[in-house]
Amino acid sequence: MEITTSIPAILFVAAYFCGSIPFGLLLGKLLGATDVRKTGSGNIGATNVARSVGLSAGILTLLLDAAKGGAPVWLARHYFPGHAAFQILAGLGALVGHCFPVWLKFRGGKGVATAAGVFLILCWPAALGALLVFALIVGFWRYVSLASISAAAAMPLLIYFLWAPHYAPPLAVSLGTLAGAILIIYKHDANLQRLVEGTEPKFSLSKTPTAPEEKNAE
Repeated sequence: MEITTSIPAILFVAAYFCGSIPFGLLLGKLLGATDVRKTGSGNIGATNVARSVGLSAGILTLLLDAAKGGAPVWLARHYFPGHAAFQILAGLGALVGHCFPVWLKFRGGKGVATAAGVFLILCWPAALGALLVFALIVGFWRYVSLASISAAAAMPLLIYFLWAPHYAPPLAVSLGTLAGAILIIYKHDANLQRLVEGTEPKFSLSKTPTAPEEKNAE
């Protein structure tokens, strides 16, 4: 496909609308007749869907949120092979769409599953490394928010060292990965505050919040 100056903008906007599909909200209403924004943490992500609607709905939300992050990157790679900058741009578009969807007055999720989909396509070894970081922290401390923040913070380094044998990633990929990590950490600002205060709830599949502090948890 011929590359024109409008391609980056088109890629970003198309990826944004793909990422803005609120699968957690849609599945909550479809499978549990529940508006997940009004239950549990109020978040449309997989963790709150699992807590509010059920584990199967949470897993499906996780897969769909990851798919809407990975699909734009895959398409960018398919149509513009060799242009890693276009791939990370598409990934960032999907991530921004999930975090700030126009359909929900720009109040979306925290981007973890969508980012996982982005990096599984962009650089799967780095994505698996981040998943290992996530799993270890959830396994030891049961804080999904802390695991998400840690995995996001580790991603720029993982991308740098695991991009390809003996090759660093293009500068656009490094900067885009850093931007994505900063966005995810920013979306966890309230969680960070509660972690410092010791009031952040640990992960549970209970459909009934155990404390008022669970509002806005991951």
